[in-house]
Amino acid sequence: MSFSDWISQPVNWVFLGLALAVLAAGFRVVTSQNVVHAALFLVATLAGVAGLFVLLSAEFVAWVLVLVYIGAVVVLFLFGIMITRAPTGQDVGLDNRRARPVAAVVSLGLFGVLSWTSVRAFQDTAVAGVGERTPTDILGEALLGRFVFPFEVVGFVLLAALIGGITLARRDLTPKEEEERGAV
Repeated sequence: MSFSDWISQPVNWVFLGLALAVLAAGFRVVTSQNVVHAALFLVATLAGVAGLFVLLSAEFVAWVLVLVYIGAVVVLFLFGIMITRAPTGQDVGLDNRRARPVAAVVSLGLFGVLSWTSVRAFQDTAVAGVGERTPTDILGEALLGRFVFPFEVVGFVLLAALIGGITLARRDLTPKEEEERGAV
């Protein structure tokens, strides 16, 4: 398939727009010096990836991504940031300007290697089932058949992280502070 054939299909325009938005938001996730802004850019990145899954006719996977990652994990990140009273402003101590060129070269090299191997492995092979819907019962059996135990373990790990964040953020008041609070 030539580039002119590829670009003439409207679905590829939508893909290109979503892919560029995901790349831009993903770049801002790792370059933002404000942790709250980074979490919000992560929401945009995950929403774009969910849009890409919709283009692949994997609506169930897209909604699971929205519900689990955007609706739970990112909210947990933001909740943890807010409850621990972590500094949300810019932290110049985290900025390592000397490592930026090295990180850029490593990232671009990794992107090149992964792109080259993907194109070489699949070449012009058409994706089977594009445009067809995947039955949800098959996905449910695949996810909750073999992977039910890891799924439950991840749930307990997230619960433990939430309880740990609350425990770390909780501050016991001294008797004097309790008196002052009661008098107000």
